[in-house]
Amino acid sequence: MKVVAALLALIGSTAAFAPAAKEAVGTSLNVESTEIGATAPLGFFDPLGYITDEAKFERYRAVERKHGRIAMMAMLGTFVHNNNWVFDGYLSPSQGIKFSDIDTGIGGLFQVPPQGLAQILIVSGLIELAWWPASQLDGDYGVRLGKINNWEQEPAKELRQKNAELNNGRAAMMGTLGILLQEVVTGQNLQEQFSSLNITPY
Repeated sequence: MKVVAALLALIGSTAAFAPAAKEAVGTSLNVESTEIGATAPLGFFDPLGYITDEAKFERYRAVERKHGRIAMMAMLGTFVHNNNWVFDGYLSPSQGIKFSDIDTGIGGLFQVPPQGLAQILIVSGLIELAWWPASQLDGDYGVRLGKINNWEQEPAKELRQKNAELNNGRAAMMGTLGILLQEVVTGQNLQEQFSSLNITPY
């Protein structure tokens, strides 16, 4: 039953990625703005016809980009923590909790003291509202890595790298969801599953 529920959840989540033709986009939407992220083989996605104007498209694209970035960080965190790479010292000196005492799977979230969770939420809120505000829908906060992101000198890089970011973010969102579901079903985190060769959901 758990496996069936997990599969149904995955199938439901993939509905957001079903292909839709560009011609179905309303005339008030500048189709050229959909070029970024509309990559082969699926192209532009709007299975339920949500995109009716430019403002709505920009909002949904900003949400997709932000969630993709968060998911990529989550995947990186999964690889780091599943390999038991943790900070030295204490997470909570007053409660005697070390970083190494926290489980490496999703269960570790519930072992962090409430004050620690509150600190995480506060920092996330500051980033969301002040440092890299979500109201800036283009998602470009001026972060450049020298020649890697020299878009002004090499404009062709911008489209390729923005497409790569969106596609990697989409893959990370699905990957993170899969990791969470498999841990609920099997009780093992990603590293434990591969170490035991328990890599089938059946």
